[in-house]
Amino acid sequence: MSLNLDALEQHLTTRSYIEGYTPSQADVHVYNLLTAPEPSKYPHSARWYSHIKSYAAEHATLPGSSTAGQAFVQSASAPAAAADDEDEVDLFADDDEEDDAEAERLKAERVAAYNAKKANKPKAAAKSVVTLEVKPWDDETDMQALEDSVRSIEQEGLVWGASKLVAVGYGIKKLQITVVVEDELVSLDDLQEKVAEFDDYVQSSDIAAMQKL
Repeated sequence: MSLNLDALEQHLTTRSYIEGYTPSQADVHVYNLLTAPEPSKYPHSARWYSHIKSYAAEHATLPGSSTAGQAFVQSASAPAAAADDEDEVDLFADDDEEDDAEAERLKAERVAAYNAKKANKPKAAAKSVVTLEVKPWDDETDMQALEDSVRSIEQEGLVWGASKLVAVGYGIKKLQITVVVEDELVSLDDLQEKVAEFDDYVQSSDIAAMQKL
């Protein structure tokens, strides 16, 4: 089996993960079948690969299943099978002009129906996935209490995701936490101000990464 890197790159152009808004077994499944992508050719896949690699110690315990990752796996026989299908189509092709005209008419009707349905469909709210880093005062700060305080912030359009502690130095660790926000409902500046209110634990916070969904 091999990965369809082009399809993976296209998928990750507008997404941070294989499925959902946090790392899952789908990411682990694809990661295990992949070597580090070339950043110049697959920049989004390379970014995703480095991010999932940082969760290496947690791969076995990440939630979800590998099902979504199967979409990017192709078997070695796939090209040959495709070639066989093309041969069959050419062998049994119908040259009847009336059938071709009818097929084109049906195709045009389906395209028109799809476009009409798409035009009437409500637009999804614009969202962003943000990686927020929260720094404590020192190595004696209760990091669990710090994270609980941050997660206690609730408002419409805000969903907290996965988190981990990242070593800073001198025994100090910072909280790195993922949050999905609806752009029209949540101001990141306001969110950081709310985080700063927990000044018993929080020294400062930064937006480490942000990507539109």
